[in-house]
Amino acid sequence: MKSQRFAATALAALFTLAACAENPVAPASDAGYTVISQSFARGAPRSYTFTRLDVPGAFQTVPSGINAGGVIVGWYFQGTGCPSAPCLVKGFIFNDGVFTTVVYHNAAGTDAPFTQLRGIGPSGEIVGLYRMAGEPIVNLHGFKLSTGGEFVEVKHPDHTNSVAQRILPDGTILGCYHDNDQMGSMHGMLWDKDGFSVLAMATTMNNGATPSGHRITGFFTDAGKGRAYVLEDGQFTPFDAPNSFFTQSWDMNPSGTIVGLFQDAAVPHSTHGYVLDRGQFTTIDYPNSAYTDIFGINASGDLVGKFRETATGPFHGYVATR
Repeated sequence: MKSQRFAATALAALFTLAACAENPVAPASDAGYTVISQSFARGAPRSYTFTRLDVPGAFQTVPSGINAGGVIVGWYFQGTGCPSAPCLVKGFIFNDGVFTTVVYHNAAGTDAPFTQLRGIGPSGEIVGLYRMAGEPIVNLHGFKLSTGGEFVEVKHPDHTNSVAQRILPDGTILGCYHDNDQMGSMHGMLWDKDGFSVLAMATTMNNGATPSGHRITGFFTDAGKGRAYVLEDGQFTPFDAPNSFFTQSWDMNPSGTIVGLFQDAAVPHSTHGYVLDRGQFTTIDYPNSAYTDIFGINASGDLVGKFRETATGPFHGYVATR
């Protein structure tokens, strides 16, 4: 593994995915796992206070993770020509009302034009991904950012791309790897002190877990349909939001509450966030939005994600507290 220090730019606060990405397409195999389908009921409405998060000057802002201390990480799009012209993608940390920009740079000191921060652990360690200039769009490389400001590469030695999505309290990292495509060769991955372990089932991505890593959640593609899953004790359990034709799971907090997004089967392309808690699904929508998803949840149940005000408008970030 290689490490290097990052350059952080503090921004004044203004309150207001990815291979291993948001649209899996390839079929999956259940080899090596017991597969049990499961359905859930609608839960009672939950009350949240929503706060909009926009990095100042950004075209789009995408919060992805939040830890128990309320520190939020994610990424934003910057460029004078966005969205018609290429944009720079930069990571951000939001803490105590202040945005800090994070840009990955390699050992030669070259900045990556594409940096995303995906998850943050309770101690402040961050994981994410980058792509250097000139690389194919499918190329994504994982990293861990220490509290001391060092980048450490997270790379499966046998595969082209590795995505670091979440980091657990003991330093275990969840995500996926893939090769020369974004989905067909994707497999859920876990990296700890003993090395890499992977899911044999194709198109999977591990996105969240309980602190021990005993229970993991993520998403995969099943006969062309996007579905979420829970993996526990060798049992692979797919699940779907009620009345949906597309469901993804993006995070799990220490109590086992799962969050993600789904598309409504009755209203094509209508995307909503959800909270799955003790077998009950609750739909979450940013007020008066045309699109809402949830990418992260912390131990207190606070949520982060993005929303659109119109069907084709730019994405804005938000944090929702109960």
